[in-house]
Amino acid sequence: MKIYGTTLWLSVVLLECQPMALAQEHFHYMPTKIGWHEAVHDGVKEPRLEPKDYFPKPKNGHTYVVAHRGAHQGIPENTLAAYRKAIELGCDFVEIDVRKTKDGRFVSVHNATVDAYVEGESGKVGDFTLAELKQMKLGKRLGPGWEHEKIPTLEEILQLCRGQIGIYLDLKEPHVKELVAIIQRYGMEREVIWYIPAWYMKAIKEVKKYSYRTFPMPDPGSKENIAKVVKSVQPRVLATDMGKLNEDYMKIAKKYNVKVIVDEDAGTEEEWKKILQWGTDGIQTDHPAKLIEFLKAREMEK
Repeated sequence: MKIYGTTLWLSVVLLECQPMALAQEHFHYMPTKIGWHEAVHDGVKEPRLEPKDYFPKPKNGHTYVVAHRGAHQGIPENTLAAYRKAIELGCDFVEIDVRKTKDGRFVSVHNATVDAYVEGESGKVGDFTLAELKQMKLGKRLGPGWEHEKIPTLEEILQLCRGQIGIYLDLKEPHVKELVAIIQRYGMEREVIWYIPAWYMKAIKEVKKYSYRTFPMPDPGSKENIAKVVKSVQPRVLATDMGKLNEDYMKIAKKYNVKVIVDEDAGTEEEWKKILQWGTDGIQTDHPAKLIEFLKAREMEK
């Protein structure tokens, strides 16, 4: 009877799993703990399961606010202090620039060298160990109040941001597998969007290969490339800049149900109005406090 019961239980489980197997096989769904992720329909008529949208909702009305290099007005950029300020303001994401040290640790520094950030030091980030970088007084140029700010590691940033703010990861160097592993350790795969130019298609596909929970954010360049990029990697979000963004760009993106985050240029209210008029979903800004005030005022006008 025990064997019979086990056999019957297995039969029931197999029958119940058939629709899921069909959905995954024919629609290329990747299973998650709760739902299904990133579906691609290929013409099969079996019943379709609706994918769960794990992309976070904006905190400030309908527009994502990305603090470029953190909220760094009067604060050393790419530091934990700049990221804390972005959290305090209520930004949706902080932008981090990831580079690898000489001894294999990941840190957030925008430039390839430390020359612009530290007095009396010169050289590439990758030529220094983490210990050497941590000795540098990153904020000294902004005054005595910031002289103890250090170049942060990726782990320190993840610890600070987890559950409080998303991360816009600017992939300066293509160490995808290692970065995914670190992000997975913190359980933050769905809290990170990966900025990668679309011509680095290998890196985009690696992000998806090592974790189907991640959000690659390719930059397709001109609007003519959007359809090709979307069909190739099915992103939830695209990145662009003001040199490429226009009303037609957004019409194509909306046709494919893809969100768009743009890098501001002037960072003025006039520019923000134009960006929102076109239906853009998010703005990467050097002025997050002003942008949030602007968005709140617009919401009150409605």
